[in-house]
Amino acid sequence: NGIKTRHYAMDKNQQTVYQNSTMAALAVRDALGKSHTDAHELDLLAVGTTQGDLPLPGMASMVQAELGLPPLEILTTHGVCCAGMTALKSAFNQVKLGEKSNAVAVASEFSSRLFKHTRFESYKKVSFETEFLRWMLSDGAGAFLLQPQPGRSELNLRIDWIELTSYASCYDLCMYAGTNKVDGQPGPGWQDYPSYEAAAAAGAIDIKQDIRLLDNIMKVGVDGFVRLIVNGRLDPARIDHVLCHYSSHFFRQRTLDLLRLAGCLVPEERWYTNLYERGNTGCASIYIMLEEFLNGTNRLQEGDTVLCVVPESGRFSCAYMHLTAVRG
Repeated sequence: NGIKTRHYAMDKNQQTVYQNSTMAALAVRDALGKSHTDAHELDLLAVGTTQGDLPLPGMASMVQAELGLPPLEILTTHGVCCAGMTALKSAFNQVKLGEKSNAVAVASEFSSRLFKHTRFESYKKVSFETEFLRWMLSDGAGAFLLQPQPGRSELNLRIDWIELTSYASCYDLCMYAGTNKVDGQPGPGWQDYPSYEAAAAAGAIDIKQDIRLLDNIMKVGVDGFVRLIVNGRLDPARIDHVLCHYSSHFFRQRTLDLLRLAGCLVPEERWYTNLYERGNTGCASIYIMLEEFLNGTNRLQEGDTVLCVVPESGRFSCAYMHLTAVRG
């Protein structure tokens, strides 16, 4: 998969060091600190994650408490890789409409504790669908501050638009937890078992990915890309940088080949990823990637356009965001 290093919110004894909500709160504090904004000025906190620390309440409630924020509007978005973009789009829309003046969108993932070896010691054999993911997923969090006008930093990113499309009615479950497939279809959910122990013993609680369906993720991503071009939202010739979330180096070349075949390839030298150093950080991936691209590469110039692409293999969806670099 090309991943060289990954990051965990556990220590070497597989004990939790940072809760998912703690990582999210740290990312928010970092974002606010860099922008010289007081946390008490926030009007909205939108939080995306694949799985929070608790089944309920929502992750945003836990992050608000962790930050010690006064009463404000919150939103939790739940899904897989697109959950972070869903939270960001909600915050973007509210700021654009003038309902909020200081909003924070944050995405955080703590997947490693789902794969600690102690969970599988009683298994005679771990399914490949579960084992496959153990070598990809990584922990991390990122946050964006959204305001109506550019901030004080030298370069800001203006959100021009965000598009999200779900193809759930077209494809079967691919990445999932809480059930096992029976003849290719979801079986009983984990809450339908007579006990938690029975659900765990059946492997129903484990997170899995049906690799037989994974080729569809590239088809979905390219299909959405072409739709944006046809609808006049996107011109590949005017994109300066592409930041694409993908879980494995394998998918990079396949995606480029499909775009080339469709006649809408953005030259490969304009593509940026941090997958090899960070691993697959799920819905937080595009947040972390964009922060590192903005602050660590010295490649972004005023007026540059950035296209962010986030495919999701849960039941297949894709998010696209178009940004322009502007002066503060």
